[in-house]
Amino acid sequence: MKVTVASSAGFCFGVNKAVNTVYEQIEKSELPVYTFGPIIHNAMVVKDLADKGVKVINSVEELEKIKEGTVIIRSHGVSKEIREKMNRDGIVCVDATCPFVAKIHRIVENDSLHGSVIVIVGDPEHPEVQGIRGWVGGEYHIVNSIEEVKRLKFKSDQNITVVAQTTYNYQKFKEFVEIFKEMAYNIKVCSTVCNATEERQSEALEIAQKVDAMIVIGDRHSSNSRKLYDICKRKCKCTYFIETIVDLKTQPFQSVSGVGITAGASTPKKIIEEVQNYVRNEF
Repeated sequence: MKVTVASSAGFCFGVNKAVNTVYEQIEKSELPVYTFGPIIHNAMVVKDLADKGVKVINSVEELEKIKEGTVIIRSHGVSKEIREKMNRDGIVCVDATCPFVAKIHRIVENDSLHGSVIVIVGDPEHPEVQGIRGWVGGEYHIVNSIEEVKRLKFKSDQNITVVAQTTYNYQKFKEFVEIFKEMAYNIKVCSTVCNATEERQSEALEIAQKVDAMIVIGDRHSSNSRKLYDICKRKCKCTYFIETIVDLKTQPFQSVSGVGITAGASTPKKIIEEVQNYVRNEF
């Protein structure tokens, strides 16, 4: 059996930076260490950090109850309001927001300050999108489908700034951009789907077209992993979404000659290697 592993699989720059930041703080901080939300969407990593004493804050109310400690902002970022609530006595705030996400914060804050309407392309429930909207100082819209884009109505003299969730489906975003261009408005489109996401999705698509079965490794709560699965599934009918090697052992690969493997941006290298070795040695 031929096994093809995507070179782009696994931690992206932003996730790697955030995870390393937490482990560094565990070593150096004498105070309790907290993360605002799970540092990444991977249960194994979050559990390992919990075993080392890291606690997850899930709300502003929980944040306000903390009297002292180090609070780490995860790669998804947070709203401006939450960020400001961390600036108080007793709290050491360590910002591990992905630089590409932080760039979007600056764009929407600046452009909305100058009167632009902000359109955010992404999942409204995703923490990154919730953080982005929290930096907008005026009117904004969140769209996640072509139908929602087409329903947008603006005044002819309004300036519009369009940004995208960094892990959004790149091809889908391009479709949205074409619709925006057809609108007779003053629209500025910022291509904020990060390069790592675009590369990961393009490589997954290329591999999925050439293999008999495709394995996508990622946490069930990982948005970018689910997008990889959707992309691969459209090109390879036998596409499987797994979290660990335990899930893999139930999948029927005996009758295939070629298997492709990719993984979301929150999937540790160790899990990818375990899956890769299992497929190569067992089938």
